[in-house]
Amino acid sequence: MRTGLILLNVLLAAASALASGPSFAPDVRFTGPTAKGWNKVGYANWSADSGTITGKPAGNDGGWLVLDNSYQDISFYTEFRCEESCETGVLLRAEKTSDGGMKGVYVSLDDSTLNTYSVTIDPNGKMVKQEKLPRGGVLARLTPPSQSQSDNRPRPQGPNVDLPLKPADTSLRPHEWNSVEIFLDANTVRSFLNDGRQQGAMVEDGGYGPVALYAGGKGAVQFRNVAFMDMSLKTRDEEKVGPHFRKQRLSDFYYSWGTAAADFNKDDVLDVVSGPYIYYGPDYRKSREIYYAFPSNPLTEFAGDSTMEFAADFDGDGWPDILTVNFGGGPGAQLYINPKGEHRRWQKYAVGTGVQSEIALLRDIDGDGKPELVYSGAGHVRYAKPDPANPTEKWVVHDISDAGYGVAHGIGVGDVNGDGRLDVVNPYGWWEQPAAGADSGPWTYHPAAFAQFGRGLMGGSVMAVYDVNGDGKNDIVTSLNAHGWGLAWYEQKRDSAGKVSFTEHMVMNDRSSKNAGGVVFSELHGTSYADVDGDGIPDFIAGKRYFSHLDTNIDPDPRGAPVLYWYKTVRNPKAAGGAELVPELIDTHSGVGSDVLAVDLNHDGAIDVVTSTRFGTFIYWGIPRHVAASTQK
Repeated sequence: MRTGLILLNVLLAAASALASGPSFAPDVRFTGPTAKGWNKVGYANWSADSGTITGKPAGNDGGWLVLDNSYQDISFYTEFRCEESCETGVLLRAEKTSDGGMKGVYVSLDDSTLNTYSVTIDPNGKMVKQEKLPRGGVLARLTPPSQSQSDNRPRPQGPNVDLPLKPADTSLRPHEWNSVEIFLDANTVRSFLNDGRQQGAMVEDGGYGPVALYAGGKGAVQFRNVAFMDMSLKTRDEEKVGPHFRKQRLSDFYYSWGTAAADFNKDDVLDVVSGPYIYYGPDYRKSREIYYAFPSNPLTEFAGDSTMEFAADFDGDGWPDILTVNFGGGPGAQLYINPKGEHRRWQKYAVGTGVQSEIALLRDIDGDGKPELVYSGAGHVRYAKPDPANPTEKWVVHDISDAGYGVAHGIGVGDVNGDGRLDVVNPYGWWEQPAAGADSGPWTYHPAAFAQFGRGLMGGSVMAVYDVNGDGKNDIVTSLNAHGWGLAWYEQKRDSAGKVSFTEHMVMNDRSSKNAGGVVFSELHGTSYADVDGDGIPDFIAGKRYFSHLDTNIDPDPRGAPVLYWYKTVRNPKAAGGAELVPELIDTHSGVGSDVLAVDLNHDGAIDVVTSTRFGTFIYWGIPRHVAASTQK
């Protein structure tokens, strides 16, 4: 039985329109209650009021609300609530069958598993066949046949410690509102319940048809904030460079997510290294390979040889060397020794393993005049340094935290409490350096939450420690989820006894939030800080990492523009906390890798920004303020 139904007002919005819940920018949102566009199949009564759709089963087999328009690849979002013991789900690629029924891919919303089925539906709307589909997705756009899928995304430690930041319960909440986001692309379905972890399935490729909502069982089901997007239609935003920068491309290839600067050939000019190449200043048009240059495929591969890159004289011979750091099961920390002007590739030494974090810093944390690598490994926040007598052997590791506090994302170094010693921060709080010295044992831990969970992950990139509001106390600025949404600064406060606490001031969250300057983007996996505008106050630099988990839909808005911004620190007594971070554009088509290099390469007084991403390696030359001012006259 199939009859026309006048039901919902379908607002065909521009691709940039914002919705209240989806991570993507929908083509279509439903606001109700007038206009055509849907049909009902089976035995259920459907109605709409102020954008909320209600379906009540009128028979044992329930019924469907079927969209007129068809899609092959689609992003779909809705919030739903079941009464009593209703049964509900979403049908995708709903194709007609020869007997007048339908077949398609059905995502069940009856429990937290979001099981996905290949279903056949008779002309009366009854599901006469359900076949559970095999697991799929994770780190592949196309699910390979008969291959086990392991969820190998980096995750926070699961220790026996009381952490100040815990993941929310994203399981199905019976009789309450829940959200679901579904991505059907090629042969893979990825579904996310209440912003939790991915539930994936492999489907038969090639289907084509509309979306349908199901109402079955006993009791009504409600849907609201229904939105979707045609995934097969890609949009590329216009490329723009901010007015305070000039863009120079160093490389067209994807070699690395990290960059560093040093005078590698000792000509008194800073050079840039990214991945396997040194780019020689002052024009950075000549480059030399330090190890074999094999570019990675930005759609299907990670840059495995150089997640992060640092430069310093690690062996004490007066020539800067290069340290590459790779997380997880990769080669760990590898030291490349400068051949002192010889025209050849550099000798490599494995100096560290067990790097857990995707973010690390090179800082002189123990005050000996030489920088150390600050990172997470084996569940600890820690630092490593070379033995001066044997710098190419395994570096000496010093634990800062107890086990259980090391995470994949987010780490910073700075003097939090103003005692003149460098402390370390991560999403779980901060560690106070002992008066007896950095290597005198575990540091004093002060719990605090500097991140937010989304899709099972949390924590940002490089965390900035500086005085945001000018009250004499160092605050913390950080992205909140390197694979999700959020940027905030944390105002330091102290009670009468001098105890440190922090108050969060959100700068940018998801699409449903009020964001500074109206700017919103996800996956702030690379950040830094420097005085960009020369006013004596540090500013925060952040960008989007594009295809952070390859060409998949694991992360929110993976195809959003790969932007790069700097957030000007404005001390304003009328703003919350006495300051605000105001976004200024650097570029719309490069984004970030694992960090951002902010340095005055040409010593003209303006900060230059260097970033290495899936699109290549770039310098954004800061235009000195006096030059910019004279140009505008």
